[in-house]
Amino acid sequence: MSAGIGPTAWWPSTTGPCTMSTVSTMAQRTGSRPGRLWALLATSCPTPCAWSPGSPITTPSRTASPDPSIPLVSWSFGCRAGHPAFPEGLPCASTRVAGTRCWQPVSWQAQKPSLSEGTEPPPLDFLRQVFNMKPLQIVFPARADPESPILDLDLHLPLLCFRPEKVLQVLTCFLTEQRIVFFSSDWALLTLVAECFMAYLHPLQWQHPFVPILSDQMLDFVMAPTSFLMGCHLDHFEEVSKEADGLVLINIDHGSITYSKSTDDNVDIPDVPLLAAQTFIQRVQSLQLHHELHAAHLLSSTDLNETQAHRRAWQQKLNCQIQQTTLQLLVGIFRDVKNHLNYEHRVFNSEEFLKTRATGDHQFYKQVLDTYMFHSFLKARLNRRMDAFAQMDLDTQSEEDRINGTLVSPRRPTVEKIASRKSSHLQVTHRRMVVSMPNLQDIAMPELAPRNSSLRLTDTAGCTGSSAVLNVTLKSPYTFKIPEIHFPLVSECVQVYYADFVTLLSKAMDFLAPDNSLLLARYFYLRGLVHLMQGQLLRALLDFQNLYKTDIRIFPADLVKRTVESMSAPERAQAEQAPELMRLISEILDKPHEASKLDDHVKNFELPKEYMQLDDFMKRVQESGMVKDARTIQRLFEALTVGQQKQIDPETFKDFYNCWKETEAEAQEVSLPWLVMEHLDKNECVYKLSSSVKTNLGVGKIAMTQKRLFLLTEGRPGYVEISTFRNIEEVRSTSTAFLLRRIPALKIKVASKKEVFEANLKTECDLWHLMVKEMWAGKKLADDHKDPQYVQQALTHVLLMDAVVGTLQSPGAIYAASKLSYFDKMRKEVPMAFPKTTVETLKHKINPSAGETFPQAVDALLYTPGHLDPAEKVEDAHPKLWCALSDGKVTVFDASSWTIHQHCFKVGTAKVNCMVMADQNQVWVGSEDSVIYIINVHSMSCNKQLTDHCSSVTALIVQDGHRAPRCSKVYSCSMDGTVLAWNVSTLQVTSRFQLSSSGLTSIRLHGDRLWCCTGNSIMVMTTNGFLCQELKIEEHFKDISTSFLAFQLLPEQEQLWAACAGRSEVYIWSPKDLAQPPQRVPLKDCSEIICMIRVKKQVWVGSRGLWQGTPRGKIYVIDAERKTVEKELVAHMDTVRTLCSAEDRYVLSGSGREEGKIAIWKGE
Repeated sequence: MSAGIGPTAWWPSTTGPCTMSTVSTMAQRTGSRPGRLWALLATSCPTPCAWSPGSPITTPSRTASPDPSIPLVSWSFGCRAGHPAFPEGLPCASTRVAGTRCWQPVSWQAQKPSLSEGTEPPPLDFLRQVFNMKPLQIVFPARADPESPILDLDLHLPLLCFRPEKVLQVLTCFLTEQRIVFFSSDWALLTLVAECFMAYLHPLQWQHPFVPILSDQMLDFVMAPTSFLMGCHLDHFEEVSKEADGLVLINIDHGSITYSKSTDDNVDIPDVPLLAAQTFIQRVQSLQLHHELHAAHLLSSTDLNETQAHRRAWQQKLNCQIQQTTLQLLVGIFRDVKNHLNYEHRVFNSEEFLKTRATGDHQFYKQVLDTYMFHSFLKARLNRRMDAFAQMDLDTQSEEDRINGTLVSPRRPTVEKIASRKSSHLQVTHRRMVVSMPNLQDIAMPELAPRNSSLRLTDTAGCTGSSAVLNVTLKSPYTFKIPEIHFPLVSECVQVYYADFVTLLSKAMDFLAPDNSLLLARYFYLRGLVHLMQGQLLRALLDFQNLYKTDIRIFPADLVKRTVESMSAPERAQAEQAPELMRLISEILDKPHEASKLDDHVKNFELPKEYMQLDDFMKRVQESGMVKDARTIQRLFEALTVGQQKQIDPETFKDFYNCWKETEAEAQEVSLPWLVMEHLDKNECVYKLSSSVKTNLGVGKIAMTQKRLFLLTEGRPGYVEISTFRNIEEVRSTSTAFLLRRIPALKIKVASKKEVFEANLKTECDLWHLMVKEMWAGKKLADDHKDPQYVQQALTHVLLMDAVVGTLQSPGAIYAASKLSYFDKMRKEVPMAFPKTTVETLKHKINPSAGETFPQAVDALLYTPGHLDPAEKVEDAHPKLWCALSDGKVTVFDASSWTIHQHCFKVGTAKVNCMVMADQNQVWVGSEDSVIYIINVHSMSCNKQLTDHCSSVTALIVQDGHRAPRCSKVYSCSMDGTVLAWNVSTLQVTSRFQLSSSGLTSIRLHGDRLWCCTGNSIMVMTTNGFLCQELKIEEHFKDISTSFLAFQLLPEQEQLWAACAGRSEVYIWSPKDLAQPPQRVPLKDCSEIICMIRVKKQVWVGSRGLWQGTPRGKIYVIDAERKTVEKELVAHMDTVRTLCSAEDRYVLSGSGREEGKIAIWKGE
């Protein structure tokens, strides 16, 4: 902590903007530059602030510039603290030095100051803090949302100074990192306007020097060769314009933008992409920028505080609307960047991204893509940072884009998109005609709405919904009043101050509702800091430990580590006596696994220059974005290396890449007549068009979609359906006689038609023969397995075949392409028809590993029912399927449509063992790393952790499984035999007990008894930990060595079902007399039982077994009353690893990593 006098321009050593901050920007800088607070209680020369006693620091009134003949001294008061605003920065005061306009700092050196140096501040978002340093009341405002910086600026000031078109030009200058100089005759506006523009760019950040005010002696700064942002008095405009080259000169007073006179012809500021610009202008013109008009209908108030509060609320809402508008602008500009990123190899394909932009926008994107700001933006995207941009992108994502995220085949424009493109074609043509022929007066270009000179709202009735400004509903921030600072700042007074601080925080925490964990976390953080300043290290660690249960995002890991390291041996021993602190200290010191710095490198995709073996080739293909699946790439490698050494030369790769991209570009330009589109589904895409050929249905081009083949007739364009892939019965490659020649032809026999379709495809015949057979086989597999992913994968094979043939262009090209005919070979070699029972019971299959390099094992499944909540979005009320994949990944599906609701997010890095819905807002996840992670079902974020277990968490169970949303208690168990009972509201352990044996794998709750399954026994315990009954495995299996794997209770039938390791039988005991021998239900062709669940009066058993001599994942459905196998389902290509029930209507099964899919079965 330090306080002192100095100039108000500071140049940080860390990367980031160099800035001179004033009072109005203090809080914003606090939010954007963690660990440094510059609370300037007076602004810099030459425009000081006139302060009214008792007025908040956030609203100073400014006076005119003083007499220039009087020497001016820059003066300010600064508090720099490791924790912005709290708490060691508070007991600092200044004494006035007589005869000067400076302040002499007086600071008190707190205990252990090194503990807090450089600590990240808590995100105070909705918590507004107020304290008095008489005569000033200092307010630290709340954030609009956790991802936004703290602002106390009037963000609408630039919109009053500049027309919306000029605002866009200024933002373009920022995005292209020009050398920018602001000018104004009002010194205050220089900083305010510059800071507003930087706020507009959030979450992008200006990466270069920022000096809002240049004095006469500092004017040579504008000669710097690098990008910068500076401000000058308007008196220096001509001088700077003449002397400096390559500057963008922005006159705030006149609302104009010019360039240095010597480089008028060289500075080229491109235009923002047209659609994004038009939308932004319409939204800005929809804003109410004048408080007087907004408040005209209100009664006049004699209460000054009420008037100020109303003005502050209006400004806060307007700020949020402006932030949303500028954020939507950035999302509109950069939304498609994510489609050209490879996250695994951290590659951005800028060349392909530019190809997808409109020609007129290329100059803009070329300049922006080459900036430090955009490079930082790419790092954040590749790190999958869920910042304001990512959240806005997700919230405004179209249904088509959301579905495309689950597809494994390359994207093509759908019929719906082609139709929308055609409907806007006339408008686009009109605009282009006007631009190219500006002198034609009879063609009037639709003009944008004029500037809102009447100061009233522009009529936005004609604006589309996307163009209208968002109706922002602000949540009232919580206010915490910090104790008043008393002088003199002697040690005793400071300790009293800290004690008062702790008392106030503790009282505030006592009055909080248990479910207000986010605010509670802020209070814990602040109280922990105060305890540190008091020297009470144990209490501080306990407060920081509580952040695991309230909001792990703000846990100060470095601060806690330094605190633990600074503790004496007796203090350490005392801390380790508390179980929760022992775990915390162990994690911090004994097992130092500090989060490694995120890999922040970004590569631009480049074609290879050396020969490639399989591994390098696979990496290059994945980087290019063509294909991700490793098995498919391996087949492609085999195709491109047929008859030669198993390596690929750079030229072959380049030819293949260019051929692939050319085909992709051609598909983007496909334009279908309206008559044709009427016959196609809106989500169909044209993936392949033949050349014009003669067929028995007429002359035209054969078109292939993911669903059908049709003929696009020539002359008068028309549609003739050939067949859907489902109806194909036979595909043959033959030849027909023409004069003295035989022409290769393709024949397709269709189930519903007597006439065989025949097309004289000539040189294309062999390729089309391969492609149609592959699509036919893929559709057949998709129907048999109820898995549409097979069609998507077949499309990928087809497109790769086409690119291989186009690359090799040799007699052996067709043979090489046949290496990719994977599903057609499966159709010939393996019987495709499943048993009738399996086909009738199976409803659907989904692939949670879509888009991954390899399939991921499904470790756990959880179905959560939908419920209506007025505060939720419609899609949040749908039922959901939670899928835990390898290494702590969780994917969420919308169970009403089986589409992705939330792509993978992480809960630790270890295997997930179990999941349960604790209440309507929480999903608890038990992990192999001994932590219980708590996911907020609304925000899809995991910010809470329960760390009381010391070994792998193996099971979670709610107090009443049929009333999960209203439960108040959750039981958890771990491999070491520990059982904990949790209060869901407070996240506190209400009871615990330890079993006499370890290896605890699962628990069930019935009545007031907990049934606990260990390897050697099943123990019946009271909820207080007393043993009631025990079923020992050695008493029933004396001749063999085995252990319990899984069990189920059926109370209505008075049955206990269990499975044992290495056994292909299910054993059934009576709970009343566990000493009696069990009944046995043998499972035919079962190798090993993995899991079991109860569904109504049935028990479903997941296993690994044999089908037609081939290992498969199998499910046995057993009637609980008759104790016989009703169904034997061939479920997966790999072991059935987990089962879950969806309201007893459906059963869902997850497979191992060989397949990595989820099957949905009809329950009965």
